Amino acid sequence: MDWQVWHDAYDSPDSWLTRRLRAVQDRIRYALDTAPPGPLRAVSVCAGQGRDLVEVLADHPRRDDVRARLVELDPGNASYARESADRAGLSQVEVVTGDAALTDHYLDLTPADLVLVCGVFGNIVDADIERTVDTCTRLCRTGGTVVWTRNRHAPDRVPLVCDWFEGRGFERLWLSDPDAGFGVGAHRFTGGKGGTGEGSELAAGQRMFDFVGYDVLKAEGAGADSHEAGA
Repeated sequence: MDWQVWHDAYDSPDSWLTRRLRAVQDRIRYALDTAPPGPLRAVSVCAGQGRDLVEVLADHPRRDDVRARLVELDPGNASYARESADRAGLSQVEVVTGDAALTDHYLDLTPADLVLVCGVFGNIVDADIERTVDTCTRLCRTGGTVVWTRNRHAPDRVPLVCDWFEGRGFERLWLSDPDAGFGVGAHRFTGGKGGTGEGSELAAGQRMFDFVGYDVLKAEGAGADSHEAGA
């Protein structure tokens, strides 16, 4: 899979990917709008070209409050994100070219106020989705928000993803309609029953998932994304 070419669908205003991007950006804006005063921290797992967070921060009133780290393995997409942040004057946005599944990349910025896990759950097996959701209890501060995506092709994993979040102390804030053509969710970490809270620190040297790719998973019959469904 050429992940730079995959991003070309963003250039079409009516593509499913552009519509999903708008939904994700709306959730990011809401999280920033409702965040407490003072410095904020954000991390993006498998950030791609960083369009979701960078485009919001570019003109958001809280832009200078946010220190962010975007982690992306593909060098071309990471370069795109870095250049976009530079053009927007977002000096507090760091783009790391590396394996986003490794917890080491996030240690000094967690627990974060905003955690983005977009384009991940449709490219990994179910056990790794659950493991990543569990890790979000340490990536995200109490009161912080996780924004995530997952396609709704059969077998629809979105209800299960919601169950995994909500069984770990997350409160559902918003979920896209089942017929939207994509799945976008936002959950706030309450640190309540089932959650580990901020007292449980993110451990170094841990792997959240193995990125398989929706094309491989689909070929294996694992219910992954098609290009039309989104990750």
